[in-house]
Amino acid sequence: MYSLLFAVFKRLDPELTHHWGMLVIQLAGLPVIRKFLRRRYAPDPSLAVRALGHDFGSPVGLAAGFDKNAVAVRGFYALGFDHVEVGTVTALAQPGNPKPRLFRLPTDHALINRMGFNNDGAEVVATRLAALRHWGGELPIIGVNIGKSRATDIAGATADYVTSATLLAPHADYLVVNVSSPNTPGLRGLQEVSSLKPLLKAVQAAAAGTPLLVKISPDLDDQAVTDIAQVVTDLDLAGIIATNTTILRDNLATPAAVVAGIGEGGLSGAPVSEASVRVLALLRQTLARDKAVISVGGVFTGQEVKQRLDAGASLVQAYTGFVYRGPLFAALLTRELSEALSGASPRA
Repeated sequence: MYSLLFAVFKRLDPELTHHWGMLVIQLAGLPVIRKFLRRRYAPDPSLAVRALGHDFGSPVGLAAGFDKNAVAVRGFYALGFDHVEVGTVTALAQPGNPKPRLFRLPTDHALINRMGFNNDGAEVVATRLAALRHWGGELPIIGVNIGKSRATDIAGATADYVTSATLLAPHADYLVVNVSSPNTPGLRGLQEVSSLKPLLKAVQAAAAGTPLLVKISPDLDDQAVTDIAQVVTDLDLAGIIATNTTILRDNLATPAAVVAGIGEGGLSGAPVSEASVRVLALLRQTLARDKAVISVGGVFTGQEVKQRLDAGASLVQAYTGFVYRGPLFAALLTRELSEALSGASPRA
């Protein structure tokens, strides 16, 4: 059914269809609908894991970027995601980059985006998360991904991140410092150890005990990944999210002229899988086992989730697969993961 719908949706503007999809997911979070869906699509209890000081119903979560403003957290939980990372949130509300800024590459099972951290700002998102907590009921583990406001220059980046952390950490189960998006000028330069270490130290203090991770790029060389792992160890942070989108355009099936016509942006989906796995393996060689590594990038099936877990991932996140496999994506992943772990043949 979804393949038929997608054949229609792919003719429409990707950001418009994302907006429509979010409205449907918000409806899925309404009490009666949520109860019905969660009963049907909750993961098998055997998939429960513990990480970051929390109990997760499964290792499968939604990566940052889908629910930028924490408006559909309950809906994603109803559909089977047991952790949802909202954001990226910035200290200042901002509209993001000019449209069009989201593009599908169906042949490659990929997306290119240059959204530019469009979001309602840390104060509004903090209020929204506080209301979620206040009204109670079942919730997924909620991570909050924070980034630098575009209006803030690099010299003021630390204060900008600290503002967001101060507002959002009290309402987050874990906090993520995003220094790896390619869509905010100068942001990736903050992955340099000389900039990253004082930044993370300041945010760690502002987080006041909320587990803190840093999200890194798949385009870093081995030495840079190792250096960041050492920073995480030195500061005793909770871990690393590996990885963000890539700026590379290697080995795509989509015609080069089409890709060139799209222009700049971060590439996600199947093409980033190999780099994401490479970084995961390297981190597991360099980080202590008590440090979490959340693997994200090119995850489409439960078998791929198992492969990331076998490679040492603490948790696994997905994003682009949700676009291509449809609203029951999380339920499909956890069902396929259960089958892969049991050795059963996957169902069609």
